[in-house]
Amino acid sequence: MDLCSIALLATLAAGAGVAHPGTAEEPLKVCLVSGSWEYDSEASLTTFSRFVEANYPAQCTLIQAEAVDDLPGLETLDECDVALFFTRRLTIDGDQLRRVKAYATSGRPIVGVRTASHGFQNWLEMDPEIFGGNYHGHYKNELTTEVALAEGAEGHPALDGFRPYTSRASLYEVSPLAGDCRVLLVGTSPEGREPLCWTRERDGGRVFYTSLGHQADFEEEAFLAMLADALFWAARGEPAPR
Repeated sequence: MDLCSIALLATLAAGAGVAHPGTAEEPLKVCLVSGSWEYDSEASLTTFSRFVEANYPAQCTLIQAEAVDDLPGLETLDECDVALFFTRRLTIDGDQLRRVKAYATSGRPIVGVRTASHGFQNWLEMDPEIFGGNYHGHYKNELTTEVALAEGAEGHPALDGFRPYTSRASLYEVSPLAGDCRVLLVGTSPEGREPLCWTRERDGGRVFYTSLGHQADFEEEAFLAMLADALFWAARGEPAPR
């Protein structure tokens, strides 16, 4: 499904007042933290926000870095139910970095996308300490990645209805992961095989990370639905209501 199709579906659903299962509950409040210019995160997360709000009981707030050292709007983290980070090597400091650290270390639900593994140059420890990852490079950019379910991952709430596909994202080198990570997706390229998506529980909270997140991934309904399920799983321990 291309971006135009997704946007059209979102518009039609919103205009028709489509009812979704679970809308009797309070909508899930989602904070989308954007700052990965290499992957056009603002455009990608805008597409994702429209998809989520059109198909699930959720309200998304997107905050965008204005410069590599400036990420305004982080007070939104105080009120959200779940935060998704898609930043790359930002050098924020002071109160802004304190807000990010306070949320990420609080045990509240958190989702990381692609460059979130090295999202803050002043706090690269976020990857091993929060996500349980071990980013140390990537395979060739021109190679595609075959996305498949990991052994034993069937039935996980964040993969409800997931279908394997071929991603244009280069495969991140992330092995070995922290021992408490549960791998959900694996990626295979001509150069190797690596975990693509995993979960863990930290300080009583649920953590989800995926190294997918190429612009083309946000044109894949399977990826968008998985990321939506990840938000609801992290916040409520269940897949997104359909």
